[in-house]
Amino acid sequence: MRKTAAIHDIVLSGQGLTINEVAAVAKHEAPVAITGDPQVLELVRESSAFVQRAVKTGEKIYGINTGFGAMANITIPEAELVALQNNLIRFLKAGAGDYLPKEEVRAAMLLRANSHLRGYSGIRPELIERIVAFLNNGVTPLVRELGSIGASGDLVPLATIAGALIGADPSFVVDFQGQKTDCLTALAKLSLAPLTLQPKEGLAMVNGTSVMTGTAAVCLHEIRTLLALGLGFHALAFQALKATNQGFHPLIHTLKPHPGQILCADLMLRLLAGSKMSRNELDGRHTPRGTQPLQDRYSLRCLPQYLGPVLDGFHAAVSAAEIEMNSVNDNPIIDAENRVSYHNGNFLGQYVAVWMDHMRYYLGLLAKHIDTQIALLVSPEFNGGLPPSLVGNSDRTVNMGLKGLQICGNSIMPLLSFYGNSIADLYPTHAEQFNQNINSQGFNSAVLTRKSVRLLNSYLAVALLFGVQAVELRAFADTGSYDPRNALSPLSVPLYEAVRAELAPPDPARPLIRNDDEQPLDLYIQTIATNIASEGSIPRAITEAVSI
Repeated sequence: MRKTAAIHDIVLSGQGLTINEVAAVAKHEAPVAITGDPQVLELVRESSAFVQRAVKTGEKIYGINTGFGAMANITIPEAELVALQNNLIRFLKAGAGDYLPKEEVRAAMLLRANSHLRGYSGIRPELIERIVAFLNNGVTPLVRELGSIGASGDLVPLATIAGALIGADPSFVVDFQGQKTDCLTALAKLSLAPLTLQPKEGLAMVNGTSVMTGTAAVCLHEIRTLLALGLGFHALAFQALKATNQGFHPLIHTLKPHPGQILCADLMLRLLAGSKMSRNELDGRHTPRGTQPLQDRYSLRCLPQYLGPVLDGFHAAVSAAEIEMNSVNDNPIIDAENRVSYHNGNFLGQYVAVWMDHMRYYLGLLAKHIDTQIALLVSPEFNGGLPPSLVGNSDRTVNMGLKGLQICGNSIMPLLSFYGNSIADLYPTHAEQFNQNINSQGFNSAVLTRKSVRLLNSYLAVALLFGVQAVELRAFADTGSYDPRNALSPLSVPLYEAVRAELAPPDPARPLIRNDDEQPLDLYIQTIATNIASEGSIPRAITEAVSI
């Protein structure tokens, strides 16, 4: 059932679909509508009509009256053209592994419908309407997460979706509003009849990058939030370490004007504005700090230069994904207006593969930087007088503070760096009789990115625990109260409060973690990670203040 009926309808027209709109449908079940634009709908009908005319004339077109792939030299007689399309769905039902998350399949369905509405696929409007009916009634095909090399698009996973949509046979199963059932039962509950695919329709349903791009879109939506949370953690760390804001002065970044660097510096200035903990040195002063270096260490001072490429890369990835989301990516392309068809390679998911490879690398960079800040926070020689390992009660000599928490974080960060390795360059060249002798691995790259996103979710939960503990200990050192809110910057307070609200209310008499044996840190991590993953109060506290 719809969870958020208040979200406005997402109207599909083949153009203008955004990452946020995909997330609204995929994650929050926003209702979907097909445009009423007569020109768009006429193009869809005309492309389907072109295929029917081509069938009657006997014009040789790949995948309509030929075999598939390297078997395109086989001519299929007219009497078997319908069987050809429906058989395609059967022999491609060959996925393996666990099922994809439901939101990724919903995203894929949305993108396939959007692509078909461009009017170059050669399918009947009924198939697009069937996709929308499934989306709006909470019916999601169960699709395996192994099986696509991203060459002719996502053949295997898209065939699994198509088989469920048309009611090919009971082996195609769906999640029907939370219950697993076969596709024929689901169609009966929706009062929909099974469909028989007509010439070109099977190929149009399986040729395309919709599954990898849907997964990428969901990941990018979540990564935007994780990047904001990463900056929010840095703001807490800066304040706990009494770092300066001087490195974010606008002049510095106009002299090296990379867009991501400028954005990072501007966001950090905003996040630190009004703080009584961090040092405000925008006027060019250099405050002596006793035995500490006059300049902050590199992980503090070089934050914009380090994270700038990550923000630039993120925006480039979003741009590439949104172009892919609104593209025609099947083969052949039907140009009904000019009565021709084009054999092509738009189904190759190389843009998705390359940019998802890049994003995993960027997430590893972000984690590495956060790991360095945590190391500063726990080390007395670097943290400006905070207790070692952020021990909350130094009078209890057996307390070891956040050592275990840091070890947990240290176990996650290398995994994020490992997943940063590329897969787009690891394709087999012999796929499908050497026909698909290059392939993108876009689907695998997107799935690996989702795994990285899950890891970073947990890692940020660890980091936020360090951030909250550190600012509380700094507040106590400065004021005698563990409640830091009067000293924190105004934009840091909502994030601090949101984390605290999930665990325990702020207490001026004690920090979040006072004695080691008073709280289960694993449950704390899981609580925060779950809140982040569900787009709860913690991510909202920072994303409402920081726009990336």
